[in-house]
Amino acid sequence: MSEDADFVRRRRQCSACDKRFTTYERPDVNFPVVVKKDGSRADFESSKVRASMMLALRKRPVSIEQIDTALLRIEQKLLASGLREIDSTKVGELVMRELKRLDKVAYVRFASVYRSFEDVDEFRQLLRDI
Repeated sequence: MSEDADFVRRRRQCSACDKRFTTYERPDVNFPVVVKKDGSRADFESSKVRASMMLALRKRPVSIEQIDTALLRIEQKLLASGLREIDSTKVGELVMRELKRLDKVAYVRFASVYRSFEDVDEFRQLLRDI
């Protein structure tokens, strides 16, 4: 495996001529296309989800490994869904679920921006729910 686990490097040998060569194998992963609120479509980007999670988790006692594991769970759920397209709201809900599991403060931070509350009562209800 490579250092960042993006590919597997294999040394092989031809059975006919005994020549040795190297192959690099990468998984062919197709995430669903994200349908945004305005109807536009964009490829799923783990880096964007990670950046949002990092912002919500800023100055919180959560390790990078925990964040990576949560991001991996989100990616696995998207792949397992078998969908070709997914609403951005569904991706946001997956992120909120993982943040709630990791850190309640980060969950509230993300939810307050993501859900764009209209008044204080909606925000209070979120706090009561957790």
